[in-house]
Amino acid sequence: MSEAALVLTLGFLALLVLGVPIVFSLGLSSLAALWLLDIDLVMLAQRVLAGTQSFPLLAVPGFILAGDLMTGGGLSTRLVQVAEPFVRHVKGGLGMVSVLASMFFACISGSAPATTATVGSVMIPEMIKRGYSKRFAASLAVCVGPIGQIIPPSIPFIVWGVIAETSISRLFLAGVIPGVSCGLGYMLVCYLMARKYNLPTLPRATRTEFAHSLNQGKWALLAPVIILGGIYGGIFTPTEASIVGVVYGLVVGLFIYKGLRPAGLGELALKSMKTTAIVMFIIAVASAFGWLLAYEQVPDKIVGALLSITDNKILLLIMLNVILLILGAFMDNLACMIILGGLLLKLGAQLEIDPVQLGAIVVINFAVGMETPPFGYSLFVGSAISGLSIEEISKGMLPFFVVDVGMLLMVTYLPWSTLWLGKLILG
Repeated sequence: MSEAALVLTLGFLALLVLGVPIVFSLGLSSLAALWLLDIDLVMLAQRVLAGTQSFPLLAVPGFILAGDLMTGGGLSTRLVQVAEPFVRHVKGGLGMVSVLASMFFACISGSAPATTATVGSVMIPEMIKRGYSKRFAASLAVCVGPIGQIIPPSIPFIVWGVIAETSISRLFLAGVIPGVSCGLGYMLVCYLMARKYNLPTLPRATRTEFAHSLNQGKWALLAPVIILGGIYGGIFTPTEASIVGVVYGLVVGLFIYKGLRPAGLGELALKSMKTTAIVMFIIAVASAFGWLLAYEQVPDKIVGALLSITDNKILLLIMLNVILLILGAFMDNLACMIILGGLLLKLGAQLEIDPVQLGAIVVINFAVGMETPPFGYSLFVGSAISGLSIEEISKGMLPFFVVDVGMLLMVTYLPWSTLWLGKLILG
């Protein structure tokens, strides 16, 4: 490798080890590489700006604001109330409520930490009150969070769509079967654990309770129908759908559920702006870093090195999943996707993997990384809500991690699981 390539790779890793925040590690190593290549440093600013100049990326701030509005407006609480009557009478039913609620909330959030925070803050105290251990309740809340990044709409799928220049609508559909399968697997774990520890069940819901919960939650349930139905019905693009979600969350939160107050909208908007600024800053700087990697042909060299080890597709896919899982546990997932985008697409082309299936493999690996120690964002959120240490929560996550591995194997080796719905609905 050239000096610039070594600075980009080893220099970046050294800065991370020293504790420099990832976005500054990316920026400093990019500046050093430009200097070594004798390229005008203004190129960094140009590449940073170019990294954000994409119409689909406008959906990112839209979905962030829509999720905050719907959470603040009380839609998330209604989703828990809707889920409860369906499974509360089954062994492990209260845990299943957490899973169902997270799957509903994923359809309006697209964020793993937000899903963990919203569902966990409601369900952890309730599960403890009903006899579940705090560790099990917290572990479940941490693990259901990443479903928010798999079931559409999903911010990481939007970013991958920009990187791979492929249909975001197809990518959204690629997450449905894996996300639902993961949820069902988690529910099975809840059932088995409840039987093992003989946890109590709640009485079966009456028809009146069913009707009441559905009536209370109808506006929350309508949100994903409008957003996703509009996208797949060809009424609006994912970017336009994010704005529709903002308007819907605002109207329902202010005038129907009344969880929002006009005086508090400024603070909520500021919170969303801060989150958006962090996400877009990472995307912008990582784009410049990724451009330099491509300029130095680093992805080509790495792909060549991998193919020199073996040309067995099954082994290469196992290696890819292991590498992505490890990276996802240590680095920001959006930055990883952008940095490795060129490498992953070249490897996918060599292995004849559809970019949509490849996107599902990448996004799901990094979603699992959000719950994996030592630096999973959802893990930190679950620890903060429950008061348990990361080590304690991690021990309780092992059964759920088995489900995650099964989901990854399905997505990796059964292409239909990510491509079938897209072909069925979009042709």
